[in-house]
Amino acid sequence: MNGTTAAWYLVQTKPRQELRAVEQLRNQDFTCFLPTLAVEKLVQGKLEECVEPMFSRYLFIRLDLGRDNWSPVRSTRGVSKLVSFGGRFATLPDDCVAALQSAQEERPRRLFEPGDRVSVIQGPFAGLEGIYQMHDGEARALVLIELMNQPHKLKLAVQMLRKAA
Repeated sequence: MNGTTAAWYLVQTKPRQELRAVEQLRNQDFTCFLPTLAVEKLVQGKLEECVEPMFSRYLFIRLDLGRDNWSPVRSTRGVSKLVSFGGRFATLPDDCVAALQSAQEERPRRLFEPGDRVSVIQGPFAGLEGIYQMHDGEARALVLIELMNQPHKLKLAVQMLRKAA
């Protein structure tokens, strides 16, 4: 699809079906791009690295208006519709998509970064705030908390912490 009329179009997917939609579209030989982020999440009390779409329910597809058959896109599993405004399909400039492609993060976005203010939400220290220091194993964190006017480093389960407001 190297024709001069080819452009990047915006596809809206069904909820949480971005990966399915991009896989199905690629199986039909469409050029697609799904921007993703590597994030750290608590899953059943353990820290796990997950890959999530950068834009929930959206992906980009490269189509040539004059040559490509658009009808299969709408009936593809996981696809809701091609986004349009005023009867015209939404397009994105090539340089914008190129910038998104080059900005793909390799390092996961951490749940907490050193220096973040955190609140303890469970256990004997619930209600206290501290400063996140570092990971200490798979499910623990080292947090600096002031107790009786003295700083103390405590090892706490990650699920006991939330970012302070």
